[in-house]
Amino acid sequence: MKPITPCLWFDTRGEEAAKFYTSLFPNSRITEVTHYGPNTPGPEGQVLTVSFEINGQPFIALNGGPQFTFDEAISFEILCADQEEVDRYWDAFTDGGEESQCGWVKDRFGVSWQVVPERLYELMRDPDDAKAQRAMQAMLKMRKLDVAELEKAAEQA
Repeated sequence: MKPITPCLWFDTRGEEAAKFYTSLFPNSRITEVTHYGPNTPGPEGQVLTVSFEINGQPFIALNGGPQFTFDEAISFEILCADQEEVDRYWDAFTDGGEESQCGWVKDRFGVSWQVVPERLYELMRDPDDAKAQRAMQAMLKMRKLDVAELEKAAEQA
């Protein structure tokens, strides 16, 4: 079976978004760009689709017009190795984007991302339920997730 490919509907900024995403993530590239032809819904010559990969995962950006927009019902989770990686993605997405709660951020194109340190899941899976709950409660109060603060909260008795 071929991989499932998310299609992201943009008004006209699909190519710009694909270039941004492929510059941000390792092992990423644009693989194909198609254009509107004659007698199609878009202006002839304008970018129609951009096929790209983020860390090997295929995506398509479709410039389909203003009929549909993104919302938080769909998001992409980025598991980060450490705080430095959390900061790097958070800073990139909030540049022209919008912070939300619990590690969620909407980028400049309106796409929602969850920027999550792997350490959060480790803390939430701790066999000591009270410790796991303290980490969860700390996360619920944060915008950008802070690994040191999550660990500090988990360890408080």
